[in-house]
Amino acid sequence: MKPLILQGHERSITQIKYNREGDILISCAKDADANVWYSVNGERLGTLSGSKGTIWTIDIDWMTTRILTGHADGKLKMWDITNGTTLSDIPTFSNSAVRTCGFSYSANLAAYSNDDTMGMKCCLSVLDVRNADSTTSAEPVVKMQVTEQSGKITSLLWGNLDQYIITGHVRGDICTWDLRMGRELENISAHAKEPINDMQFSKDATMFITASKDNTAKLFTTHDRQLLKTYTTERPVNSAALSPILPHVVLGGGQEAREVTTTSTKVGKFDARLYHLIFEEEFARIKGHFGPINSLAFHPDGRSYASGGEDGFVRLHNFDQAYFDYTFDV
Repeated sequence: MKPLILQGHERSITQIKYNREGDILISCAKDADANVWYSVNGERLGTLSGSKGTIWTIDIDWMTTRILTGHADGKLKMWDITNGTTLSDIPTFSNSAVRTCGFSYSANLAAYSNDDTMGMKCCLSVLDVRNADSTTSAEPVVKMQVTEQSGKITSLLWGNLDQYIITGHVRGDICTWDLRMGRELENISAHAKEPINDMQFSKDATMFITASKDNTAKLFTTHDRQLLKTYTTERPVNSAALSPILPHVVLGGGQEAREVTTTSTKVGKFDARLYHLIFEEEFARIKGHFGPINSLAFHPDGRSYASGGEDGFVRLHNFDQAYFDYTFDV
């Protein structure tokens, strides 16, 4: 496997995502820029500039027409992907960073959450974004405050029919929010009080996987949040993704430099790891990054995956035929 290395950021990658078709990959980083790439050859289509500070989160709508970015300066921006212009600067009515954001399936709504800093409480807010011009002064249609027990939201997923949202939290909880009633429906402790760094759906959205600092990734059912499988490593897991065509899981992470001591046994280990979905066993490792992997995403066709690391590089890994010919010994 010889990956394509995309160098368009000067600081560490915070999130990467494919669009629905898989021909476009978007990335954001701590250098205040978001990039749009052609996934087939790694060519940079354009850069979304004009921000200040880190872009923590990014999303692209179902029709690949708009991009949503959440910023450390408390701003939420919506961009036109065809020309890279800003459609709207959406006020979040918060002085704290926008940590997560995402379009609903219809793209009529967008959800975001803010950090619980600068004297602000963490809230989950939902906006009507059908009219880009009106969102510059729009109040959230739903705003729900997160409990101190769960801590701030670190990842979010839209549920079926845009009726509910599933969130992962800094204290390891998974919460479900009913948008019609405007309140929290369910709160389960999933990761022993350690932060959930990432959550991603399976292809049919019947399951989702979480990645946590407690050295595990866990697979849950979407409709009732029942734990199905646990994938264990010896280092923090920053991101996890599910293959759309094979029963495989890819995990990425690594110990942060600021947390490494002279006696630590977790230093390094920046390779991506492939696990069998059912048997929970590791069967391959893929090296390349020079720092922790912060974000992973499978291509929608399942024949490649992308990784974004602390080293500022995005790597596109196309699987060799041997990967598809491999059979797992039970």
